Amino acid sequence: MHFGSAETVRPQPQKPVNDSTASSPSDDHCIEYRQALPSDTPKIHALLRPYVSQHLLLSRTDAEITELTRHGFVACIPAEGTDDLESDSDLPKSTVIGFAAVEVYSPKLAELQSLAVRADYQRSGVGQKLVDLCVQRTGELGVMEIMAISSSEKFLYSCGFDYSLPDQKRALFRQLRPRPYEAD
Repeated sequence: MHFGSAETVRPQPQKPVNDSTASSPSDDHCIEYRQALPSDTPKIHALLRPYVSQHLLLSRTDAEITELTRHGFVACIPAEGTDDLESDSDLPKSTVIGFAAVEVYSPKLAELQSLAVRADYQRSGVGQKLVDLCVQRTGELGVMEIMAISSSEKFLYSCGFDYSLPDQKRALFRQLRPRPYEAD
């Protein structure tokens, strides 16, 4: 799989990176990876919504998602039956099938956030590519470590994450009250 340099992924104006090796078995569209834009917020929100309702991702407001686009990436496929451009950019109309972002806390630590891939594109390399782009961005920003809080530990382990870094302290948690969806 081609992982494109930052210059390839983040040119001005935003141009997509094509990756024809990562596609759904039932779909022959090329997947384009690019820097997320604030105008992608409604599409990202729609992608995240089912995972939020299943309590797999945290709920985020439009403002929070827009902020995440600053260091976020989308995976897109061309919209069905159109060669039109998005109304607010030079990009062709597309469907967002994946998203991931990095939130930088300090020069030492960043967090991978809101990783989501549409169900019919899971296990096709889209999530791995989005994680790789986020890790690359984190490195470009000079951040020393990136963490992820997730219930998908096998996937993240396959992306090079581990439960702790060598010679690091471990986080321990204690639940003080049930989560709202567990109270029923």
